[in-house]
Amino acid sequence: MDLRQIFNYLPEVTKPEEKKVDFKIKLKWTIAVLVLFFVLANISLFGLSNNALQRFEYLAIVLGTDFGSIISIGVGPIVMASIILQLLIGSGILNIDTTTAEGKRFFQGVQKILVFFFIIFTSLVYVMMNGLQAEPGLAPIVIAQLILGGLAIFYMAEVTDKWGFGSGVSLFIGAGISWRIITSAFQFVNQQGRNCLLDFATTPCSGKVLILIQSVISRYPIEFVSAFAAIVSTILIFLLVVWAQSLKVEIPLSFGKVRGYGINWPLSFFYASVIPVILTAALIANLQLFGGLVDNVAAPCYSGGLCEGSAKIASYFSFLGKFSQGQPISGFSFWLGSTNLLELTIRGGFLPKYLIQGLTHVLFFMLLSTVFAIFWVKTSGMDAKAQAHKISSSGLQVAGFRQDERVLESILERYIMPLTVMGGLAIGLLAAVTDLLGALVSGTAILLVIMIMFQFYQNIAQQHQTDIFPAMKKFIGK
Repeated sequence: MDLRQIFNYLPEVTKPEEKKVDFKIKLKWTIAVLVLFFVLANISLFGLSNNALQRFEYLAIVLGTDFGSIISIGVGPIVMASIILQLLIGSGILNIDTTTAEGKRFFQGVQKILVFFFIIFTSLVYVMMNGLQAEPGLAPIVIAQLILGGLAIFYMAEVTDKWGFGSGVSLFIGAGISWRIITSAFQFVNQQGRNCLLDFATTPCSGKVLILIQSVISRYPIEFVSAFAAIVSTILIFLLVVWAQSLKVEIPLSFGKVRGYGINWPLSFFYASVIPVILTAALIANLQLFGGLVDNVAAPCYSGGLCEGSAKIASYFSFLGKFSQGQPISGFSFWLGSTNLLELTIRGGFLPKYLIQGLTHVLFFMLLSTVFAIFWVKTSGMDAKAQAHKISSSGLQVAGFRQDERVLESILERYIMPLTVMGGLAIGLLAAVTDLLGALVSGTAILLVIMIMFQFYQNIAQQHQTDIFPAMKKFIGK
């Protein structure tokens, strides 16, 4: 059976019949999906006895999920499928022309099959390796719930992509991070489950803003400096990313048939947007998650116990490192990770190994972000050739040049690929450095939520622009 025939049997969200979806309809579906996401995130898995993944807060942020809920696997399968497809296409192993309608359908079909595979695979791994340990006899039920939750996330993301604003993956990640920022700043229920507002003078709070107030009242200088540094670093990161988002190159375009009328087409410095950071952070998150699960299974081999079967197989991946309370303390996972250097310096716990870890974290982030930026631009129709075709077919041309698609491509090539590389390096550096500074949530999470919100703003503004200038619809691919 031809692979394309299989695609016909895969359920999918139908595209809207009209070429341009009304603003109110997009807003309605985006809000509906967002509400459903928060509802599912608060539905606990039935039959779960132990949640060993709840310690991996960083992974939950990147994967847009809440471990222990029915959507525990989050957007991980979608992101991993995208990573693998981009690697296969970028390396030339898989030849798919995404500039044609047939190529796009084939790409989406292959991606959907990969997503389904990773949903099932991840669900099995989480339960079988005791990340989400089921009660005796209830493992199949827990796995089935995880698969249903993964499918729900996938189709909710597809609804957002076709009927809402922006990307569903970005929406879920942004929503999860926003909620964690609010709780990190104003959480009044501490780790012991006590409400600090009932006895503010003696009961410690969890939210940094509340800790700051408590430390002033109780005169705890170290706690004050720690909370103040977290809040200030968050504000500085926010301002820096907003400024970086404003950097762009504008190419003047004019309508060949309409004299005296033109527009400026902006090329953002972060040309590939937030996608490279999402893919890089998700890859690190999955490596650390797999390393933690493997370390848990291989524990008997390290402690002198019975080392056979799955434990022996897991011990072959010992290079990923050892974990303590969900945090890597050695091995590959440790050197890929990050530590809050600012917090360690304030509390006097700084060691040279954390500085080396920070350097490897920065280098890894910059390298992978650049690679993913290039792959994303080439496979998502953002390269110079695809953009030149869109501009030419919409009747636009570069001011001062003749209307020729090859001329457009050569001009755009001067800007797009350098911006892709420089933007990938810069966003990787920014994400990694903010990870090391520490904030209300991880630096990568703050970077993601700011850029995701900015991206949603751009999508809304873009639709407004097409309402005013109908000729822009074809140019932006609507």
